[in-house]
Parts: sequence; structure tokens; C-alpha cells
Amino acid sequence: MIEIVINSNYCKGCSICIDFCPRDVLQPSKEINAKGYTLPEVVNIEACTQCQLCEIVCPDLAIAVTPKNK
Repeated sequence: MIEIVINSNYCKGCSICIDFCPRDVLQPSKEINAKGYTLPEVVNIEACTQCQLCEIVCPDLAIAVTPKNK
């Protein structure tokens, strides 16, 4: 199973990961980190193709995508 981990300590709530996801896997959550930023949340993991665009475009290295085992 694929896993998308968002590090709330690194995320600044810029939403770039949400904007770049071609499958709408992420959306803004109601969770706010200690710095006051709105975090993204995974809402459609089944649609994830493991393209890792969210991980690549994150300027803060706050997202990690763990691919499925083959």
C-alpha cells in the first residue's frame, strides 16, 4: 500500500503539492501546525499513481511518498 506522509513540522501550508497533484489526492485540511499553517491532507489515496510530484515540488521537503511493494 502506498503511503503519503506529511511532516507537519516542515510544512508551511503553501498548497503547491495540492495544486500539482494530477489526481486530486490532496486537499487542504482543517489541521493547523504549530506555526499556524494549514496542512494538506490525503483524501483520495486510491487515485494516487505514485508519480511523486507532490514530493518533488514541495519546497520544504515536507512530503514523502512511499511506493507500493511490487
